[in-house]
Amino acid sequence: MGLIKLESLDHTEALRYLGMQGKTPDAATARLLEDCEKELLAAAKPAYIYRCFESTHTPGGVALANCGLLLTGKEIYSHLEGCEKAVLLCATISAGIDGLIRKAQVEDMAKAVVLDALASVAVEQLCQKLEDQIGRDFTQYYKTWRFSPGYGDLPVTLQRDFLNVLDAPRKIGVCTNESCMLTPAKSVTAVVGLSREEIKKKRRSCTDCTLRERCAFRKAGERCV
Repeated sequence: MGLIKLESLDHTEALRYLGMQGKTPDAATARLLEDCEKELLAAAKPAYIYRCFESTHTPGGVALANCGLLLTGKEIYSHLEGCEKAVLLCATISAGIDGLIRKAQVEDMAKAVVLDALASVAVEQLCQKLEDQIGRDFTQYYKTWRFSPGYGDLPVTLQRDFLNVLDAPRKIGVCTNESCMLTPAKSVTAVVGLSREEIKKKRRSCTDCTLRERCAFRKAGERCV
C-alpha cells in the first residue's frame, strides 16, 4: 500500500470531461472549478497498491505466477507480448469523494457535475503518478501502458479476483459489486507489462473499447487518450 499526494488538478482536462475542450470557461465556471478543486483535494485520500508477477503466455491466456490469475482475451495477450512480468495495480481517491458528489447531486447539480469531472481527473493523475513510481522501481524494464479489466476483450468479471490478489478490499478499501463496478467509484484497476526489450508502442484503440457505443468523446469526434 502506498500514498501519493495530489496538490492540484488539471482544469483543462476537467473541461474536456465536461465537453468543453478548447473552450475558455466563463468567470462563473472558472470559479466553480477552483472551489470544487479545493473541496475535492481536502476530502481525497489517494491510495494505491500494486504487485509484480512473472507472466507466461499460454494457449488459454497470460498466466501470472503464484497467484492463480489467468488474463484471458486476445487483446491482453497481444498487449503483454514480449513481457516477462506483469504489474497489477489498484488506485483510488477514497470513498469520501463518492459522498461528496452524492451530496452535491442533491444540493447543486452543476457543482456535482464539476466535482465528478475533477474526480475523474484526480484518479487519472494518481494513476500516472503510480505508473511513474513503477517506472522508478523497475528501471531495468520497459513498460506498457495501463490495460484495465473491461477494456477490449479482457473480461470485467476478473475484477473480483484481481482485487483479491492485491488484497485491495482490506488494504485500500476498494471492492466490486455484483455488476463488477468498483467501489469507491473513482478507483482504477489495471495491468502494466514489463519487458527487458523495448516495447513497440501500440495505440489504444476505440474499436476494441467496450464503451465505444456510448462514449461522449467519440460522439464529439475526440479520443479519451
